Amino acid sequence: MITTDKVIEIFCIADDFCAEYENEIRNHQLQAGDITKRRNRKTQMSQSEIIAVMVCFHCGTFHNFKNYYLLSPL
Repeated sequence: MITTDKVIEIFCIADDFCAEYENEIRNHQLQAGDITKRRNRKTQMSQSEIIAVMVCFHCGTFHNFKNYYLLSPL
């Protein structure tokens, strides 16, 4: 079983990675050819939250994600 402190540590590592990754992507991204504005909406969960949930799922003993999501105490 993963402790709450370990989950927080995993989230912090994933959050640092995502911040650096988004910065690198932004630096190397090509500019769009058209001038039309595009929405840059945030999703419900951040990428670092999704990564932390998936890492905790793979470290657990559940066989499928639905059971992990419904029955996990975290």
